[in-house]
Amino acid sequence: QYSKVANNSKELEDCEQANKLGAVNSTLSNQSKEAFIDWARYDDSQDHFCELDDERSPDAQYVDLLLNPERYTGYKGPSAWRVWNSIYEENCFKPRSVYRPLNPLAPSRGGDDGESFYTWLEGLCLEKRVFYKLISGLHASINLHLCANYLLEETWGKPRWGPNVKEFTRRFDPIETKGEGPRRLKNLYFLYLIELRALSKVAPYFERSVVDLYTGNGHEDAESKALLLDIFRDTKSFHMHFDEKSMFAGDKKGAKSLKEEFRLHFKNISRIMDCVGCDKCRLWGKLQTQGLGTALKILFSEKEIQSLPENSPSKGFQLTRQEIVALVNAFGRLSTSIRELQNFKVLLQQTR
Repeated sequence: QYSKVANNSKELEDCEQANKLGAVNSTLSNQSKEAFIDWARYDDSQDHFCELDDERSPDAQYVDLLLNPERYTGYKGPSAWRVWNSIYEENCFKPRSVYRPLNPLAPSRGGDDGESFYTWLEGLCLEKRVFYKLISGLHASINLHLCANYLLEETWGKPRWGPNVKEFTRRFDPIETKGEGPRRLKNLYFLYLIELRALSKVAPYFERSVVDLYTGNGHEDAESKALLLDIFRDTKSFHMHFDEKSMFAGDKKGAKSLKEEFRLHFKNISRIMDCVGCDKCRLWGKLQTQGLGTALKILFSEKEIQSLPENSPSKGFQLTRQEIVALVNAFGRLSTSIRELQNFKVLLQQTR
């Protein structure tokens, strides 16, 4: 109701002054804004074993994996070797003086066929040996995909893809690789067991009703989740799982330091994958690296997964859509490698 008292100019001035003095100054310097972005990026990366791309970046691109199968692209030679050489040399806890077998970028080794490398490897702690075997297994798996889906012929614009036995032999035959091929394949099986174990461990995270594989289609969401839970049930039925409890089991301070070193080395590998010159090779290399990184994140978060609330959002452990896609597709690629390996065994028997 109108009154002279309500329009007292002194009270209006006091009110304006109170608002002015009590207001929050929300201006920020550009330096502070950049610092906050760095903080958020750092906080988000603490539990990750791989570099996750920023999906909101203008440089990011969505692709249909079904339209871009992993297969031979012609990307080989010095460029490809430099990428893998960087991964092994910078991240596998290896001194420069110890040369990997059959590495064309290494200096001449004289009469040493790589035995000094394996002598050195056996002297490492379990965790560092595991790290090398994971990278070797990933390398072997990718090579198997290229051998199994090789460009055999290209006539009149109609390419013919299929298994290349000669290429498989060159990369994995015991004689041609001086005993190195079987070691690579053994590491492939080891990697398969690691990711299989991760799938069985992460099941409780997805079994909760609050987890929804959202695509915008309710029927497809429910069907996708049911299929994923079926896979988890199958992994649990396997009785020869890798036992990760022996890893990082030393004194707490040393184990924590080694685990962090392990994580940082693996993150660096996902950065190196960005240097791959072939787009399709980079796509599948990054996806499988992220899948392995997600598997490691799961294995080292068992307590957090077990203590997740049933009917409320996750606290302490969370998987992004990108990590879920990478985890499932990377395991799919490893499963394909195992299957293709059996196919090559049959083909090799037929050619003898």
